[in-house]
Amino acid sequence: MRHWLTRLLKGETVLVVAAVIALVSCIFVHPDGQYLGYIHVNTITQLGSLMVVVCGFQRIGVFHAIGANLLARVHSVRGLALVLVSLTFFSSMFITNDVALVTFVPFAMAVLIMAGLEKHVFLVVTLMTLGANVGSMLTPIGNAHNLYLKARSDMPTGEFLLLMAPYTLVAALMLVLVCWFAFGRQRVDQLEGMKAKDIQHSVLAPKPDGIQPQVEEMQDSGRWRIVVYLLLFLVCLLGVARVIPQAAMVLVVILVFLICDRRVFLHVDWGLLLTFVAFFIFIGNARRMPQFYGMVSGLVNIHPLLASILCSQVISNVPTSLLVSGFSTAWKAIILGTNLGGMGTLIASMASLVSYKAVVKRYPHKKGHYLKVYTLFNLLFLIVLTGLALIME
Repeated sequence: MRHWLTRLLKGETVLVVAAVIALVSCIFVHPDGQYLGYIHVNTITQLGSLMVVVCGFQRIGVFHAIGANLLARVHSVRGLALVLVSLTFFSSMFITNDVALVTFVPFAMAVLIMAGLEKHVFLVVTLMTLGANVGSMLTPIGNAHNLYLKARSDMPTGEFLLLMAPYTLVAALMLVLVCWFAFGRQRVDQLEGMKAKDIQHSVLAPKPDGIQPQVEEMQDSGRWRIVVYLLLFLVCLLGVARVIPQAAMVLVVILVFLICDRRVFLHVDWGLLLTFVAFFIFIGNARRMPQFYGMVSGLVNIHPLLASILCSQVISNVPTSLLVSGFSTAWKAIILGTNLGGMGTLIASMASLVSYKAVVKRYPHKKGHYLKVYTLFNLLFLIVLTGLALIME
């Protein structure tokens, strides 16, 4: 029992904290009929459906194949860094920042070690993490909290994209500049002449002394699965855009995976959905406590943008979006603040912990050095983009 609790606390810390504060709030506001109205069903169904489809792509090795094909065209250290950072930047727009990092950070570390560029691991992983966090903020499906805020605000997708586009573009230019000046034009001899399949085999093949990303169980599946999953992804996008009913979206996703790959349901991070439910209960109860509601709403409405950014540094941007949106309707400021707030401290975006765990597992005695590099660049990006937001207000 003790070992189970230890694993739960380490693996699902945010879920445990959310569950505890939700239960505590129930002491002050006893369960009643209003509890059913706390849960934002659209967010849960949209997020859950997208998570299942993305997990399906992971299990057939699509993302690693894309990465390997891009790396097969790389000839310099600078080019290698740009490709690895671009992988998380662009993929996070569609598969969320945490999935992008889970998929590509171990992959990138293995590639860098194979190419004899291990000295660049900390900086590359830091830039990849930044890439995932700034890339994911562009789209409603890039971050879990973006789905929620878009649904709550009823903001059209085009307006959401226009709101976040300037910040994503500036962040992209900053990433390119850092890669351009931090990495040289030296040729990567180890990748010369290697084809995509060679890179995949070299990186993914089990090695006792190496670090490998998880090998998906269904890499040899036919191409038909890719077509089916792409169609399912389109169904999810139509569901997010409210072109098709949410119930139809969920039903189609469940039925197709029951036929194609029913084991996918065992690999989805259901803890994230439970975390949302727990926070919904806490926020719903908090709004019914007059003193608490008055205090928090007063603080939030002084400056919702800065409140969202600062709060994210302490409790991360997903809980912040749920908390702040319960006390303010300044949707543009909240969307912008919670997305920019994903930079800064290590816990500002829980997705960043994916990179941290991967680095610490390989270099347990150098975690302090990684944190210095990570914090330095994150604060730089946060200061520049926050300054831009204040100017554009």
